[in-house]
Amino acid sequence: MSWILPPLIFSKPDLFGNKLSYMDKMHVFTVSVLTRHIKMLLEENFPALWVEGEVSNFKPHHSGHLYFTLKDAESQIACVMWRNRAESLGFELKDGTRIRVLSNLKVYEKAGRYQLDVLSLVSSGIGELQIRFEQLKQKLAQEGLFDKKYKKEIPSYPDVIGVITSPTGAAVKDIMAVLKRRAPSRTIVLYGVKVQGEGAAEEIAAAIRCLNRYAQIDVLIVGRGGGSLEDLWPFNEEIVARGIFDSTIPVVSAVGHEIDFTIADFVADLRAPTPSAAAEMVAPDENELRQHLQDHSHSIYSLIRQRLENQSQTIKNLQKRYGFKRPQDLVSQYSQRMDELSHRLLYTVDNYTVTMKEKVNRVHIHLKALNPRNVLERGYSLLFREKALITSVHEVAINDVVEMKLKDGQLQSRVLNKSHD
Repeated sequence: MSWILPPLIFSKPDLFGNKLSYMDKMHVFTVSVLTRHIKMLLEENFPALWVEGEVSNFKPHHSGHLYFTLKDAESQIACVMWRNRAESLGFELKDGTRIRVLSNLKVYEKAGRYQLDVLSLVSSGIGELQIRFEQLKQKLAQEGLFDKKYKKEIPSYPDVIGVITSPTGAAVKDIMAVLKRRAPSRTIVLYGVKVQGEGAAEEIAAAIRCLNRYAQIDVLIVGRGGGSLEDLWPFNEEIVARGIFDSTIPVVSAVGHEIDFTIADFVADLRAPTPSAAAEMVAPDENELRQHLQDHSHSIYSLIRQRLENQSQTIKNLQKRYGFKRPQDLVSQYSQRMDELSHRLLYTVDNYTVTMKEKVNRVHIHLKALNPRNVLERGYSLLFREKALITSVHEVAINDVVEMKLKDGQLQSRVLNKSHD
């Protein structure tokens, strides 16, 4: 990389409109102007770059920002890592740690010094995989895949538990043993996949999609046992991360040991330090629940018994009062009152029934009088044209065929003449 200082001889104005010149001995720079030019020169000509060195003067601030110095045998440079980036740091940073940082070169104007604005860092010597890990982590974090607002709640009492792991590894045996011990009544759906090597990431992502289509699983455990960074790499692939993020089923990541961190851990709704711990997290201990219910049952029984004893004593006290000295008299009075009300009710019902019968009879007679058949019985007839009742001479014309309905049949006629009243 090469860069050239901009010319500062008369033609180059500073940020405040002053022309700068190394040749003009009478010109005096302010500290701010000079520092601002240095800042522009450095920051505009250096892209993001990897720098390797040893950590010293490490000072984590209470705000969450990390301040430290990166040094080698001959030089040192100040570094700062802001809280939003430091929160995703996968290991403990301390003095003496040798690291690589991806950073932008910045000038801190107030102190007049240059420093590295750290974007991400890895332990030195881990190699290309760790760099890819940090780059993908930074990319997905910027897209929001790690945000807490997208984390789904793990159900407290899942009925169906899905497990995505190798069907022959130690992890599946540990998970099944824990689930059998803690929750033998739960249904376990095991989806066997490759968990390392070529094609493993694609199988894991496909398994997550498949079990989501099954739509009867309450929670998913996705993981494997411990191994090297290369062994765990499928869980650092973007396809697996997006599969977990897109899952409508809550996902518990259970990859490796407690010290192992993968991209799947950051995307998942819950991270378990080990596969066994994942099984304990998703499955409540039924023996403990049973004991808990028994304890509550005994407490409830004691409370009810105490309440009954208290109520019994209250009843005994009430029985000694004046109102309970003549209970038979009170019962007789209420019995007589019931008889009176019953008689009144029967009388009212009878009167209402008679009234309604009379109304029904009157309606029946009225309807009978309006029945067209009764009209026909009295010698009248009804005329129809095309099955429509004729009520006026204007509805027919000469030579129209009409039907005449009589009490005992029908006649068909043709109109020969018509006249108006």
